[in-house]
Amino acid sequence: MIRTWRRFLWLTAVAALLFYLVPRAARVLYPLPYIDIITLYAHREGIDPLLVAAVTRVESKFYPHAQSDQGARGLMQLMPETARLAAEHLKLPYEPDLLFTPEYNLRLGCWYLAELLREFGDLPTALAAYNGGRGNVHSWLEEGNWDGSLQNLDKVPFGETREFVRRVLLNYRIYRFLYPHIH
Repeated sequence: MIRTWRRFLWLTAVAALLFYLVPRAARVLYPLPYIDIITLYAHREGIDPLLVAAVTRVESKFYPHAQSDQGARGLMQLMPETARLAAEHLKLPYEPDLLFTPEYNLRLGCWYLAELLREFGDLPTALAAYNGGRGNVHSWLEEGNWDGSLQNLDKVPFGETREFVRRVLLNYRIYRFLYPHIH
């Protein structure tokens, strides 16, 4: 009986230690740099800051000077034309090099992501449009190539877009688990 009790205490201590350490270790792999800026602009646009963090982690790993071969720039990897339209809507000056400034990029990116969520009405199609282009997603939906569901994500014609949606949703779930106090 004493042996069983000791084993129970030992296992309880190990479980408590793991419960305490694992999320802290995971937070090293899933940091939240720029969270104050992200939260400010995400709330302004009515979207979850952790969704913005997930998009940013997938797009640039939080590197503000990231630039894709296609020309997307900054933390949220905004294309210059998309950024110009966002800046115009927000009545901000537009200069392509400003996209490497975290606050500017996050402000435009939050607006654009919120705009896609309003336009498409759900997260999978909005994320697909963020990566693959809103015109492409409208075509896929209208032509019946994809119904907008996660179950049929494999029908999205662009492999990069399929992978982007999956990765953002996974990162979003992880961020919500690790940072439940942020919303």
